Amino acid sequence: MPRAVSLIRSASLSDVAEYAYAATAPAGARLIFLAGACPLDADGATVAVGDYAGQAAQAVANLRTALGDAGAALEDVISTRVLVASSRQQDLVTAWQVVRDAFGDHDVPSTLMGVTVLGYSDQLVEIEAVAAVLDS
Repeated sequence: MPRAVSLIRSASLSDVAEYAYAATAPAGARLIFLAGACPLDADGATVAVGDYAGQAAQAVANLRTALGDAGAALEDVISTRVLVASSRQQDLVTAWQVVRDAFGDHDVPSTLMGVTVLGYSDQLVEIEAVAAVLDS
């Protein structure tokens, strides 16, 4: 199935970043703006309390569900922002590794940010995303 998202890698910038530096979608693609995916279970309880990797995994699972409900998949994501409630770089990296691994070769442009607090009790991770799909 053809995808709307084209990832752009720059030979002029460092290859240290584990994501493409830019992405495009053609005119006419339908954009999907997703609310931040949170580490909540079906009952609205925060899962994996105190566990950055566990919360990142649940947030990715919830992101997949929201994408599916919108007629898209992870491969349709054009950019992400990963928010981690911590001032420790290692906590950010722990959450990022889960997100990066979930996206695999579809290494979309991403921003990883440490924040002071997130909206739900015991929440450590949230993933914002934008996707683009070609309408059939």
